[in-house]
Amino acid sequence: MSLFAAAAAPLKPLRPALLALPLILQLTACNTQPSVPDSAAARAAAVPVQPEGPSGWNQKPGWTVQRFAVAAAHPLAAEAGYEILKAGGSALDAAIATQLALTLVEPQSSGIGGGAFLMHWDGQKVQALDGRETAPAAADEKLFLLPDGKPMNYLQSVVGGRSVGTPGLLPMLEQAHRQHGVLPWARLFEPTIRLCEQGFELSPRMHAMLMGDSHLARDPVAGKYFFGADGQPLPIGTKLRNPALAQVLRQIAAGGAKAFMRGPVAADIVRRVRGHAGNPGLLSEADMAAYRPKAREAICTDWRETWRICGFPPPSSGHLTVMQILGMLPQQDRGQALAAGIPSTAWLNRYAQAANLAYADRAQYIADPDFVAAPAGDWRSLLASDYLRERAGLIGERSSGPAKAGQPGPLRVSYAPQGAQPEYGTSHLSVVDAQGRAVSLTTTIESVFGARIMSDGGTGLAGGFMLNNQLTDFALNPRDAAGRPVANRLEPGKRPRSSMSPTLVFDRRDGRLLMTLGAPGGSAIIHFVAKSLIASHDWGMDLQQAFSLPNFGAFNGPTLLEKDLFPASTAAGLRALGHEVLERDLTSGLHGIQRSDLGAPGQKKNSGWLGAADPRREGAVRGE
Repeated sequence: MSLFAAAAAPLKPLRPALLALPLILQLTACNTQPSVPDSAAARAAAVPVQPEGPSGWNQKPGWTVQRFAVAAAHPLAAEAGYEILKAGGSALDAAIATQLALTLVEPQSSGIGGGAFLMHWDGQKVQALDGRETAPAAADEKLFLLPDGKPMNYLQSVVGGRSVGTPGLLPMLEQAHRQHGVLPWARLFEPTIRLCEQGFELSPRMHAMLMGDSHLARDPVAGKYFFGADGQPLPIGTKLRNPALAQVLRQIAAGGAKAFMRGPVAADIVRRVRGHAGNPGLLSEADMAAYRPKAREAICTDWRETWRICGFPPPSSGHLTVMQILGMLPQQDRGQALAAGIPSTAWLNRYAQAANLAYADRAQYIADPDFVAAPAGDWRSLLASDYLRERAGLIGERSSGPAKAGQPGPLRVSYAPQGAQPEYGTSHLSVVDAQGRAVSLTTTIESVFGARIMSDGGTGLAGGFMLNNQLTDFALNPRDAAGRPVANRLEPGKRPRSSMSPTLVFDRRDGRLLMTLGAPGGSAIIHFVAKSLIASHDWGMDLQQAFSLPNFGAFNGPTLLEKDLFPASTAAGLRALGHEVLERDLTSGLHGIQRSDLGAPGQKKNSGWLGAADPRREGAVRGE
């Protein structure tokens, strides 16, 4: 496959017009389910709570570029990546700079105290790098069980040191930089260090997340940084400076990831985790020093006649579950699948049933491959054409209700399926550079503001970075009533299952990179990415149009529709077909870049790119 090269051209000034909508505040850690009929209460309770509440709708028309672009969840983060691309940096260089800036300007979603999955395209091959957090060596499957053997509720589990896993983001980024970096490592830290010192304005979205959280203000560092003397979040537009983070980043810029994983910074992280007043954890300095990122084999799956979709393997469930859903759905063009420009009742009926089948397999089989064997000895068995054909045969004209896991190989497993529980947090960024190299990076601290612990890295200065609560992505209840273990139960050194779905799409006919995309959204990430791929391929939409479509999903329970974006007739039609329908805020944060001529192999090789950002968040695209 050849590298992409493009002639220089200025960025077209397609700046999105902001639509001023009231901020809808939502309790991000203790959302309540809307009332449903008693007969549906148990199933409704199994629907995952959305990771981050809504904060308005900012219309995004898309950005056209010729040479390179970065799409990220905050304009200042995109600007940091753009600065690096302008300086001659690679896509990987720009991704690192963008992620560092997100640590500062979007601390509720990701940062250096968390982890990530990275998909990289160097023009010849796809690489998958795993920077997922790991369980402490002293932890075991009973970590989230009460003395009576029942699991803690989510808030008991997440707030405090108990939920903090060993952060893996920086070691993974450093390993990737050694392979694919062009600019010096220290140069990539300059934009964020400058922002830390000069300050940035507290955004409407961050303010909404602060307003909806009742725990963060109790942390001694975060309480002083984000809140005023009256205990209320600082006002929108307040200039936040973060000297502690600046100092930590200087240490990492000079000393590499080991300056974070060992020494004073690591000691401060561990002190705050183990010394938490209400919920201490088990993370140790030995856990920090022992962490190693992993190179995984990307799973690339042919879909339809023209696309090859590459995604992350386990411990992510993202690609497998996305491709199971796509593999069970027949191709329908725009006229067949849409009604008045949005997915029709008939199409959603089939999609929801396919999703239920895929999520049943996800709950049964997928976990850290270093601890759990793949069904039939190969994760691709879940995507085998014969198996998906068999599963698709279970989809009927009416809802078939909750699904059971299938049997993709000759050997049955003894694991119990994992029960439903919340999955949170996350951000996504996509980059394409002037040489056609590309990154798709999904990054997380899990819940909104993670474990609600902020570390100043031992600097004693104001500010710092948030610590993850990634251990709550393990099964809080590790065994079923019969004592059978759940595949995704907590074990020492294990990486929790994820839904993160960083994705690269290629043209099967000539190998060209067509797009890089991904999303935050907990277990709904899978639906957001699946929606975008279907809308782009089957319905002829560009990524910006696809991202702006109403969201929908099913998690092997009720069918979800994005609140206020579907007509009443859609929910009524689905109920008539036997679905239990819930209308919810489904706050995706899709970001992606697609080739402008994605349907024309062998032609217009230098036609440029279209960058796209989800209107539900603050994201932007920068490039030229």
